[in-house]
Amino acid sequence: MENILRQEVNLLHAQVCQGLADPKRILLLYALADGPRRVTDLAEALGLPQPTVSHHLKILRERGLIVAEREGTAVYYSLADQRVIQALDLLRAMLADILAHRARLMSAQR
Repeated sequence: MENILRQEVNLLHAQVCQGLADPKRILLLYALADGPRRVTDLAEALGLPQPTVSHHLKILRERGLIVAEREGTAVYYSLADQRVIQALDLLRAMLADILAHRARLMSAQR
């Protein structure tokens, strides 16, 4: 396998995959798809404690998936790149196809 591909895959895993490793972080990304939001808004929207949301936002920011901008005393978080939502939607569509295929196999066995 080409060494550059191996390096890119390792970086992809370290940056993106680990950033997406918790379902709460994926939900946060979807919540930010509509536009910038404050941590308190995100906590309320997802029904999570603010410290939990802050922790996950920190991880997403460290991985380069979101950015933070200060406006006065408020900090607004937004997606660093909208394509992350497209990628997540593609993965969800793949999952739906996999589950549908499994359901067809189970029905055929009955």
